[in-house]
Amino acid sequence: MVEIQIDGASSGNPGLSGAGIVIKNDGNVKEYSIPLGVLSNHEAEFFSLIKALEICGREYPCDMVAVQSDSQLVVQAVEKNYVKNPNFFELLMKVNELKGQFPLFFIKWIPSNKNRRADQLARQAIHKQKKAENVPF
Repeated sequence: MVEIQIDGASSGNPGLSGAGIVIKNDGNVKEYSIPLGVLSNHEAEFFSLIKALEICGREYPCDMVAVQSDSQLVVQAVEKNYVKNPNFFELLMKVNELKGQFPLFFIKWIPSNKNRRADQLARQAIHKQKKAENVPF
């Protein structure tokens, strides 16, 4: 089973955003810090899940996937297959498409203090963008 921890962060709402992804499989750990451009915080959370599922689809297409996120909005949206905000509908549809490639998919909410490494990676992605664009901190 592939275990994934994800986090999305934005500097401002909306603002420069990043995805932090930690993937554990067979004792191996891979970490990703992915710049996302300008998004709201909730959009960044959805995109972190999308990016994680895209990575796992390429690297572990036949494995079971268990995702942990500290975003209650994303976890509940995926569990209930429903979003109140129409801006998130297409993102949820993309998640549904991507999760369908795995034989089993689980998602679980965890508190922020259990998701620190993914949060650090998301913030690193924001920092990379600011540095590349010469934006003052």
